[in-house]
Amino acid sequence: MNDVIGMSLLAAAIADFKAKFWLYLSIPVTSGLVGYVTNVIAIKMMFYPLHFVGIPPYLGWQGIIPRKAGKMAAIACDTLVPQLISEREIFDRLDPARVASEIEKPLLDLVEDLMEEIMREYEPTLWETLPLRVRNLIIRRVQDDAPEVVAQVMNDLREQVDTVFDLKDMVTTTLLREPALINAVFQETGREEFKFIGRSGFYFGLLFGIFQMIGWMFYKADWQLPLFGLVVGWATNYLALEMIFRPHEPRRIGPLTIQGLFFKRQKEISRDYGRLIADRIVTPSNIIESVLKGPFADRVFSMIAKHVKRTIDEQSGIARPFIAWTIGTKRYVAMKEAAVSRIVARLPQAVRAVDRYAKDAMDISQTLAQRLEALPPAEFESMLRPAFKEDEWMLIAVGAALGFCVGIAQVIAFGLLAVAPSL
Repeated sequence: MNDVIGMSLLAAAIADFKAKFWLYLSIPVTSGLVGYVTNVIAIKMMFYPLHFVGIPPYLGWQGIIPRKAGKMAAIACDTLVPQLISEREIFDRLDPARVASEIEKPLLDLVEDLMEEIMREYEPTLWETLPLRVRNLIIRRVQDDAPEVVAQVMNDLREQVDTVFDLKDMVTTTLLREPALINAVFQETGREEFKFIGRSGFYFGLLFGIFQMIGWMFYKADWQLPLFGLVVGWATNYLALEMIFRPHEPRRIGPLTIQGLFFKRQKEISRDYGRLIADRIVTPSNIIESVLKGPFADRVFSMIAKHVKRTIDEQSGIARPFIAWTIGTKRYVAMKEAAVSRIVARLPQAVRAVDRYAKDAMDISQTLAQRLEALPPAEFESMLRPAFKEDEWMLIAVGAALGFCVGIAQVIAFGLLAVAPSL
């Protein structure tokens, strides 16, 4: 009896399948498209929009990574310092004399402009009274010592780098200042993995859709399609992520060799990561700005002030007693303080001439690439995956929610087709 009922159900299902062939065929195709689209949209929602769109705090959306930029920046810092590179290693690669030589011309122009500016501001009558030869002599003497002062400051920085430069603070500040930059860290290093998530979504969705189609042949319930949509959206993202990060080592399964895409691309990812960090984050300009304006700025200011004030005192020569006597010692000290402050303020622009040399000497890109590439797979994952793993569950959840919504749309569409003429 059961066999007869089973055969009858099978015959009815086959007849219905033949009668509505294209409708049934649309189920796995739609499922594949759902898998692809939900994966792609979920990835986009991780990065965009950069800023909150909607009515804060809850009615709207901001990309997951930009929204948690502070935490993401901290994770990115943990992959850099001190495991891969340190502040001391960066500065030890710079030759103080070479730095002074590279910035000599803009530094001489800066000294001349500042001397004229300070003297005309603080004591214009006195400066105009001095013979031109004496004024030029003062400026030239300070200029002559400027490269040596730069070299001395660089030596002091190298010796005290741990107390004047915070690499983690610099990286965090840079990433928080530019939300698009923290997106770029993930997008560029994981571009192939994100493409894979999208493509695999279609194939996994197609496979799940075949089972969905078979189930729909024998049992039609309104909850079935939304449930399958949710499962497809969840499973395609989950499986794609597993295939990216598992297994660590190549593993043979029959004629195939399987390895997580992330580890298969370790050399390429290491190179991209190193280049991105060197070109856009740990740059000479950012380092100089951090040293001069970062958490230890007061110490750096004092260090520069010590050398600049001494040089001004030493090189004022025959004019110094006259200046001090004419304008008073306090006024003279105030002028030196103003000179130091303005030198520190304008130094970042003046030292841009050293960017090319510093970038080559520090060799951040190659250093990071080589050290990442040499890591065992487990350590490589622990260095970079936390940046991805922090919100992987959201990627999966968004895919599931979108799949569920598409499933509801399928129910509505199939309901409308059911009342239309048979296909």
